[in-house]
Amino acid sequence: MTELEKLNRFTRREHQAEEVYLFDAVLCDNEIDRDLECFSEEALGALQKLFIGKTGIFDHDLRAGGQTARIYDTEIVRDAERMTKDGRPYMALKAKAYMIRTASNADLIREIDGGIKKEVSISCSAGRRRCSVCGADRSGEGCRHVPGRIYDGKLCCTVLDEIRDAYEWSFVAVPAQVAAGVTKHFTGNREADTMEKEQALLGEVEKMLRKEVLVLCGRENAVSKALCLAADKMDIGELMAFKRALLAEHCGEAEVQLCGSGSIAPDGAFRMD
Repeated sequence: MTELEKLNRFTRREHQAEEVYLFDAVLCDNEIDRDLECFSEEALGALQKLFIGKTGIFDHDLRAGGQTARIYDTEIVRDAERMTKDGRPYMALKAKAYMIRTASNADLIREIDGGIKKEVSISCSAGRRRCSVCGADRSGEGCRHVPGRIYDGKLCCTVLDEIRDAYEWSFVAVPAQVAAGVTKHFTGNREADTMEKEQALLGEVEKMLRKEVLVLCGRENAVSKALCLAADKMDIGELMAFKRALLAEHCGEAEVQLCGSGSIAPDGAFRMD
């Protein structure tokens, strides 16, 4: 089944690629979050099914006027090389969502593409909140273990389990789960594919350019180290200008010059004045 066929299950008529905007978002994962809670693997599996068809809103405002997107598919993604804070293999629930392209949401689409609207948070119901150390239900009898503390080398947290329902997902400023948010977008046209390839190529060029600049800076003294730190914060255009200046200096043709006037602070850090 194609992406369009999946999302058209939720529409009153069939939509074409140019009519819709598709993007992916990580809804939640099994990492311990800012509230010292995490979802169990079983909970993520239950949420995977429950979130299909659920609407996306803003700041968990349940008024209908805030509806902006809908999930048409979900999947569990695993990263065998990544471990959670308490030593479990990392896994996350990723959703595929769509919006109908309209004049009113054009700015929102641009903000998603630009990474401004990115973080998301979910609303669901968990039937059990158990202690990760002893398994006691914190909603019932509780236990003596305190979330955030270490017991016999194990980090204590509250595990959310026995999911009863999934209500909605929202764009928010600060999600409880650090990794939750929009991961990529897909517009269904060749222009977007070309742009994505160009961005990837620019990224590779920037990596190589940054390595060359760091070699030219050297790491022999405090000044060189400060220049390396400054180069780490430059974009590709600034790196190119910096590289030309360094090459000129190495050839004895000119001194290193940066945009604006820079100085070395007493602590050895580079400062733009």
